[in-house]
Order: sequence, then structure tokens, then C-alpha cells
Amino acid sequence: MAAPLIQPTPLDPPAPELRGDLAMWLLIGIEMLTFGLMFVVFAVARARQPAVFAEGQAVLHLGAGALNTAVLLVGSWAVARGVHALRAGHTRGGVAGLAGGALCGLLFLVSKALEYAGLPGGEQDLSENPFFLLYFMLTGFHVMHVLAALLMLATLAWLARDGRWSRGDAHAPETVAAFWHMVDLMWIVLFPLVYVLR
Repeated sequence: MAAPLIQPTPLDPPAPELRGDLAMWLLIGIEMLTFGLMFVVFAVARARQPAVFAEGQAVLHLGAGALNTAVLLVGSWAVARGVHALRAGHTRGGVAGLAGGALCGLLFLVSKALEYAGLPGGEQDLSENPFFLLYFMLTGFHVMHVLAALLMLATLAWLARDGRWSRGDAHAPETVAAFWHMVDLMWIVLFPLVYVLR
């Protein structure tokens, strides 16, 4: 008598996994809430004083804002490629991606510094001009986040040179990449809100 055939049970698909450190995701949530509140304050202030905001927006250089958007998007692409390379065990590609993201962060900061230097905000009492007060608060807060992300990416790129993250283990780069993508996302909201919408 033949042994009964045992039907293999299908394996359950793996549960979706949140890449990166949970503490970083909590920090990202808090930062997004903070940015969100600042965006709401900006929108309400603009609704109350549309002429002041229109006059302030007219001074901004739309091309500089668009360039900064492109730089951050390229940075996000580079970081994503770098993390993907590290997961696959390709150290050189991982280092290049992380370093490319850091370089994009540096380009953003240089561009922003040049933009700040050309603005008339320093000639005014910011307490009397709500547009420039909120502009410098919002963009300055974002600049601090870009600087933090740049430093983290540069550090990881340096550390990754020795193959520190083996195939399949890219926890630290994934954590920093999540932060970088949050910074990029906040600019994608900030740019049209501050520079484009009238």
C-alpha cells in the first residue's frame, strides 16, 4: 500500500517590514508633524495678509527653488540606489550612492546660502514682515535637517568603504535613508507652498 501523498503547505508570504530603526521612524513622525504645523501657520498667515505675502513671494527666485527641488530629488535617487547596492553586497555602489546623496545635500546648502544672501530680509524688521519671518523659519528649519542628513550620509559613506554592511544587512543606511527621504518630502511640500502658490 502506497504511502499517502503529503501535500506541502504553502508558506505564508513574509509580513511587510519597516526598513530602518523604529526610533528614527518616531522621530520622522514628530518632525513631519512639526513641519505640518508650520505649513498650516504659513497658509493661515498668507490668507490673512495676501498682499504682504504676494510682495514677499515676488522677491523669491523661483528658479533657485526649482533647482533645489531637483538637487534633493537626485539626492534621494542616489541614496536609494546606494542602500539597494549595500543590500546586494556591492560596497562601491553603496558608497557612491550615499556620498552622492551627501553631495546633493551640500549643493542644496550652498544654493540656499546664495539665495539667502540675495534676499532683502536682512534689511527689514522680521517682526513686521510675517512673510519673511515665516520664510526664514520654515526654510531655516529645513536647512538644519538637510545639514543633519548630509552629516549622517557622509559618515555612513565613509564607514561603508570597508564593507561594514554585508549582503542583506543595511540597517543603519536604511535608517538614515528614511530620514533623508523625509527631508526631501518636506521640501516637496515647502517649495510649492512658499514659492509657487499665490
